[in-house]
Amino acid sequence: MNFEVPMSSPDISEAERAAVNEVMRGNALSMGPFQLRFEAAIREFCGAKHAIAVNSGTSGLHLAVRACGWSDGDFVITTPFSFVASTNVLLYERITPIFVDVDPQVGNIDPALVAEAAADFNAGGRRRARWLPERGYRADGKLKGILAVDVFGQPADYDALNTIAAESGLSVIEDSCEALGAGYKGRPAGLEGAAGVFAFYPNKQMTTGEGGMIVTNDGELAMKMSAMRNQGRAPGDTWLEHTYLGFNYRMSELNAALGAAQMSRIETLLANRERVAGWYFEELADLDEITLPAKAATTTRDSWFVFVVRLARGIDRDRAIHQLNALGIPVRPYFAPITDQPYIRGLFGYASERFPVAVDSGRRGLAIPFSGVMTREQVAMVGAALRQVLRKGG
Repeated sequence: MNFEVPMSSPDISEAERAAVNEVMRGNALSMGPFQLRFEAAIREFCGAKHAIAVNSGTSGLHLAVRACGWSDGDFVITTPFSFVASTNVLLYERITPIFVDVDPQVGNIDPALVAEAAADFNAGGRRRARWLPERGYRADGKLKGILAVDVFGQPADYDALNTIAAESGLSVIEDSCEALGAGYKGRPAGLEGAAGVFAFYPNKQMTTGEGGMIVTNDGELAMKMSAMRNQGRAPGDTWLEHTYLGFNYRMSELNAALGAAQMSRIETLLANRERVAGWYFEELADLDEITLPAKAATTTRDSWFVFVVRLARGIDRDRAIHQLNALGIPVRPYFAPITDQPYIRGLFGYASERFPVAVDSGRRGLAIPFSGVMTREQVAMVGAALRQVLRKGG
């Protein structure tokens, strides 16, 4: 189907093309100078002591999980309202996800429910049992951590989460794959837990095509994650020595060159996305059939990964999607709860009804075309199509 407006588009300039061409004229295609330049740019942007480039956000989260010592049989509190990678990285290590519901305004994990779950796990017995899945867990497993997700470009409430973690002896990982450039209480996203992870798929705030970056202020964790991304080679190891069980999670120089060039104009990229979001608020302010994105009180900068509206109850979303697509406007549902994924149901048997906010957000959420290169005219086209379809009842 040909769409009048693309769902998303990367912002690629001559600077990115020149950087990639520079790699092609040289000999270093992996672990070269552009990777170091890209890592340094992320460190400076976030105020991090360490940044570790990897080949995807998923890889970065996996390394963070391993570096934190979460392992087979452990339990980790996390969100059901996310892209599946935030749960998959736990399953890679045979960790059982303990899902808790999310807040109804933004969709980030609800700290009050996290506190309740952590307290009940510490109490044991029936209180602990109410959070467990129907199957697929070890009865002697220990609660080890919290994996929070910064949904759609807004950070979770980490002061609350870190207080809970400290009281219960847990570590926190920040999945900031959707939130590069976001601000939490004036602090940059990514550094609120033991480690944070960004991702650079083409629809993100900036792109490397495929790629991710881990940030941390913990030198020991950084050393382990850097070693594990490179087949387990610790500092001082030769090419055929491997201190740790590792992976080939390295970022290529081509991806790093693209990322370094994008970081040279990251503030412009973020400002462009904020401008388009502002146009949407102007364009859709009078459309009562939708709820526009809310901003959390703790969010001091929204980095606008996607633009997701919530349809009014009673509107047939599937029908609306079909009609909007027919008008040349691509739209997508965002997100179905992870507990609805067939393989998660098969492994754990979670009933999605245990997470009513995530279910409601997933059923009513609609992602509309969004990127920093959209024009005002394209935003108006999307708005006109939404009014045409939704005011007829979807």
